[in-house]
Amino acid sequence: MQERSSVGELAEQLRRELDRYSPGGKLPSSRALVERFRVSPVTVSRALAQLAAEGLVVTRPGAGAFRAEPRAAAAPGGDTSWQQLALSADTAAEPVPRSVDASGVLVSLSAPPPGVIEFNGGYLHPSLQPERAMAAALSRAGRRPGAWGRPPMEGLPELREWFARSIGGPGGAVTAAEVLITSGGQSGLTTALRALAPPGAPVLVESPTYPGMLAIARAAGLRPVPVPVDADGVRPALLADAFRATGARVFVCQPLFQNPTGAVLAAERRGEVLRIAREAGAFVIEDDFVRRLVHEDAPPLPRPLAADDPDGVVVHVCSLTKATSPSFRVSALAARGPVLERLRAIQVVDTFFVPRPLQEAALELVGSPAWPRHLRAVSAALRARRDAMTSALAVHLPELALPYIPSGGYHLWPRLPEGADETALTAAALRAGVAITPGRPYFSAEPPAAHLRLSFAAVAGTAEIAEGVRRLRTACDEVFQGWAPQGRDDRDGGS
Repeated sequence: MQERSSVGELAEQLRRELDRYSPGGKLPSSRALVERFRVSPVTVSRALAQLAAEGLVVTRPGAGAFRAEPRAAAAPGGDTSWQQLALSADTAAEPVPRSVDASGVLVSLSAPPPGVIEFNGGYLHPSLQPERAMAAALSRAGRRPGAWGRPPMEGLPELREWFARSIGGPGGAVTAAEVLITSGGQSGLTTALRALAPPGAPVLVESPTYPGMLAIARAAGLRPVPVPVDADGVRPALLADAFRATGARVFVCQPLFQNPTGAVLAAERRGEVLRIAREAGAFVIEDDFVRRLVHEDAPPLPRPLAADDPDGVVVHVCSLTKATSPSFRVSALAARGPVLERLRAIQVVDTFFVPRPLQEAALELVGSPAWPRHLRAVSAALRARRDAMTSALAVHLPELALPYIPSGGYHLWPRLPEGADETALTAAALRAGVAITPGRPYFSAEPPAAHLRLSFAAVAGTAEIAEGVRRLRTACDEVFQGWAPQGRDDRDGGS
């Protein structure tokens, strides 16, 4: 069982038993709870912390946990209805409303209920995260001289140098002076979009694309304009048409293991994309989010677009988060020319700087022998999980079309049969005990077909993948009655 599920279940059990104790009464010791419920001391500590945060228990160091005194009656709520008018008036004169729809992001951030298999996760399962290496790095970082002082606004020079080498290669195509350290890829994308496009402007996006980027754009008052992708990435002719039709000055793309399709921008298209953007007088925001999640069987990876861009067309965003932990939010923005100063100014105004201990820990981690070992282990594990999911889908759900199997990243993008209702299937899947992501939030306009995004990185292993696909089969049988068993036999093994 996952640790977070154990914590929730233990907290609920203790919550039900609180009536046995009078206010101020002492709960059993942590050791007694460990022995009774057969969980780890960490699970007990976190469950008690959760109850303390809810005001149900009080913990006293060295003394134990006690039932809290009854809470006073809540004060009557105020009247916040006036805000509806204030918020709507604020956007009435704007060409694009700035209301924020975070639903597409929350799908991959919210933990599913206990017992539900997580095919909608956006991060590595704890068993794949380098927890011991990160803990050791953080411990060493905390002892560095000046580790708790204020860092340079642009980031630690050594960390900027490391990111510059990883983006531009050893030849110095990108220099440390062209790199800013940011707090996670989402923050970097937000800064880039705010710097490059004014409210109301069009911004070209891949279709389908990452919902979090669409949410950023809309929250900034931008108008996402879709440009279709295929198995070789964005289609250059359509990109050129979109620039001419809209006058856009920004194109956001994920050239490597695109989210959600997994596509890699073909070699012959890379130069075309840069040329088209340059002729349009536009920037390309390159979201290089999973370069470090390459699978064991992948061919050599293409360089980032930024490494082949001497003219400052590309604003590059990359992060350590996907390859480590959702809480290890260290990323980089790379750009050259006058735009770099604008990016720096926006970041300083928004966040000042990334906490120095986290930057120091990042340096310790990527400079340790544990880092390449971790990347090799993740590379092998993701290949095994991808293969397990594709095999299970071929056996149990051949009706799902899977024309492209990526060699990097952490998810698949199957297409549902024509007329399928992905919303109903998502709800039925949750009832069957598996959380999936519907495809609709990945499109900025009407989607050409119904899809699902299925993650294989956030689960415990290949056995859980097989069980999750079996549960998804149950959900499909509930929602799509036309999928008869004989139809599955006719196409057994296909994808």
